[in-house]
Amino acid sequence: MKSKMIHINFHITDLDASLNFYQKALGLTEYRRHAPSHGEFVLVYLRGKDEFELELTWNRDKVGKYELGDNETHLAFEVDDYGVAHKLHKEMGCISYENLEMGIYFIVDPDNHWLEILPPKNKEVCK
Repeated sequence: MKSKMIHINFHITDLDASLNFYQKALGLTEYRRHAPSHGEFVLVYLRGKDEFELELTWNRDKVGKYELGDNETHLAFEVDDYGVAHKLHKEMGCISYENLEMGIYFIVDPDNHWLEILPPKNKEVCK
């Protein structure tokens, strides 16, 4: 049996803020949306350059932030221009941790999900 990863899900509290963040910080765009008429939740699927999707789930009745534990789980993104990405993320104020020795860093979305930023594989700076 073979399988293919399709998407990962993040629960979010402010759909507009999250959509704006992912568009600006990572160039992800809305690919499809499921919004039932009862309005209890909205699912928005975002894509970058590949078919893998980030599913954002907004629940109408959710009060407060989601408990994310110690943020040991993250989603990684390879960027085509690491320097440009780092400059943008620094300006956005969303860098949460940098590992200079490995040449990677992490940013956080509006709900504090951690996102790892990596240079292109052919330009790895990890030692």
